[in-house]
Amino acid sequence: MRPLPVGDHGLLIELDDAPAVEALHAELLRRAAAGTLPPVREIVPAARTVLLDGLADPARLAAELPSWHLAPPAAGDRPTVEIPVRYDGPDLADVAALWGVRPEEVAGLHSGTVFHVAFCGFAPGFGYLTGLPERYHVPRRATPRTKVPAGAVALAGPYTGVYPRSSPGGWQLIGTSDAVLWDPERDPAALLAPGTTVRFVPVEPRPSGDAR
Repeated sequence: MRPLPVGDHGLLIELDDAPAVEALHAELLRRAAAGTLPPVREIVPAARTVLLDGLADPARLAAELPSWHLAPPAAGDRPTVEIPVRYDGPDLADVAALWGVRPEEVAGLHSGTVFHVAFCGFAPGFGYLTGLPERYHVPRRATPRTKVPAGAVALAGPYTGVYPRSSPGGWQLIGTSDAVLWDPERDPAALLAPGTTVRFVPVEPRPSGDAR
């Protein structure tokens, strides 16, 4: 754990890996809820860091961090979101080949995994979800698509994600969801937040010709 000052009121904490980030983020949230964390405006986890902004005395917290005991969050500590998905993506067969299974088996393996939102980024509402065993990690496409539709369920490296809006992208597309990942009229606007548990629920493909 390496705390680094960011301006006058920020602290960037570098960690060894994603599980360490998850454990520290969970501990920060526990202490914030218990009122034992110094007032902080934002807590932002990333792949290997956690940023705290709005601290009155970052140096004091940096000195205390090494004494903290960090434990993975308990299952009951996490909110759970279910996302319906049609496993009809154009890269489904390619992913099945990489996994060494039949295309129809991808849905069971993916939906049988319990995911957690490690961090958010790329676009408003996009969560980087971890949980797939390493043997199911897949590379990005050799040639990115210029347009990935909103709702596309995709894989890249250790992550699963759902595109909240249409954008270019190089992830492997295995399915489609109608879940609204980002809605400015909703509170909170983002369906997914760091620490959230996510379960994908398979649904039947739409009938041919149904463009809804």
